[in-house]
Amino acid sequence: MSLHIETEHAGKAATITVKGDVTIQTSPELRNALQPLFAKDVEMIRVVLHDVKFMDSSGIATLVEGLQWSKASGGRFVLSGLSETVRDVFELAKLDTIFEIEA
Repeated sequence: MSLHIETEHAGKAATITVKGDVTIQTSPELRNALQPLFAKDVEMIRVVLHDVKFMDSSGIATLVEGLQWSKASGGRFVLSGLSETVRDVFELAKLDTIFEIEA
């Protein structure tokens, strides 16, 4: 099982595009991609999840951690393009009210 992550920077914003399933095996890769952004002068992080069809609790925990890091640094953390199955998980856990989610 592999995860493909691309990171793009534009000024003080960063976009991370994730492809593949985010599971207990792959969530450390996502954490490793996010972590350096909080040490830099990045004010907004957008995580694009169009091509993520499955995310388990460790993937969600990684995104919650990213949200916490972002809030601690005064930045924005935006999730974009959630697939229907991933959106359902966020809604069931009531995380859709905590995260900023774009269509």
